[in-house]
Amino acid sequence: MKKIIKKIIKKLLNNKIICYIFFGGCTTMVNLIVFTVLRRFIYLPLQHANIISIVVAVLFAYTVNAKFIFDACYNKFYKHLYPIAKFFSARGISMIVEVAGVWLLVNQLNFVDLYAKIIVNIVVIVLNYILSKYYVFIKKDK
Repeated sequence: MKKIIKKIIKKLLNNKIICYIFFGGCTTMVNLIVFTVLRRFIYLPLQHANIISIVVAVLFAYTVNAKFIFDACYNKFYKHLYPIAKFFSARGISMIVEVAGVWLLVNQLNFVDLYAKIIVNIVVIVLNYILSKYYVFIKKDK
């Protein structure tokens, strides 16, 4: 039974879409947990908490995306610099979408802030996958 479970887990981990969804979910949880702590316990204003939670989530996302999704681990730190710059610029685009989306839903459409954050994060996850796959972690033909 253990062998069957290990085989299933290994097969799932080899599927990049499933891994991206899993780690996207983990990144979203990091984002939401940091956001909630900053809003509910530290009482930061909406936009401050939103931006800080996004930055923390982006740092987490680069690490797991490079290592587990797009196999972009490099043996030298300087080789990470160009992909990191592209990753952060792509996430900057999605951050604008997220900040504007949350602001719009909360301030213009009267959504509860956490619900707005969850809704916008669904859009951002899809956008981030597309940007990561086709802009950041592009595999060069060997």
